[in-house]
Amino acid sequence: MAGSVQAVSDGEFEEEVLKSEKPTLVDFWASWCAPCRAIAPVVEELAQQYGEKVQFLKLNVDENQETPVRYGVRGIPTLILFKGGQVFDQIVGAVPKKDLESLVKKAL
Repeated sequence: MAGSVQAVSDGEFEEEVLKSEKPTLVDFWASWCAPCRAIAPVVEELAQQYGEKVQFLKLNVDENQETPVRYGVRGIPTLILFKGGQVFDQIVGAVPKKDLESLVKKAL
């Protein structure tokens, strides 16, 4: 759904992310992670702004452990941008909106 951040699981990851026609930004997060909660509204804002061109998803690392291991996620929040089924770029940590926005713009 354009304009909002949707949850994705290990089981849905290949279909929703790797086979997506659009570039997809995945926010690897956990409910106990304060920086994850701090960056979530920024990711929501970007989803509102770029949701027609970029898919925004979040994956809870506590509930889904296969995918973070596969992509070497060691710290959260980690935001990985996928394009054409491959890792295009990534950012680790709660960063300013302009940094995330430039990551999204690079994929367009």
